Amino acid sequence: MNYLNSTNSNSVLKDIVLLLVRVFIGFAMLSHGFPKLQMLLEGGKIDFFDFLGMGSQITLGLTVFAEFVCSIFLILGLFSRIALGFLIFTMIIAGFVVHGADPFAKQEMSMIYLSVYLLLIIFGAGKVSVDYMIEKRRRANDW
Repeated sequence: MNYLNSTNSNSVLKDIVLLLVRVFIGFAMLSHGFPKLQMLLEGGKIDFFDFLGMGSQITLGLTVFAEFVCSIFLILGLFSRIALGFLIFTMIIAGFVVHGADPFAKQEMSMIYLSVYLLLIIFGAGKVSVDYMIEKRRRANDW
């Protein structure tokens, strides 16, 4: 098959690419979420963005949930679309609210994450995921 000009997609190749992208982007986001988790667990004064007047600690907690916990779910392919919803929301807030007045160089990273998350929410986690195994088992039990 000529991959350069073919409109047909190879299912196995697609699932491998989805796995690689999920794992890479998940670990990359963990590197942003882990320092925030440490900041939250230290318990000292929290200097973090206060979203909608919820308070810095609550906003940091929600950000840690998205960037750390949801990234682990994404790596595993478990509850992928739900986790991606939280990650997408977090990247929208980071890019357009927190860094909204900053130059594009400051917004760029959140926009890159956002674009990858949008692709993953559309295409799903792929066959190499816990979500797929759960769905496959559910379908087998429906018979």
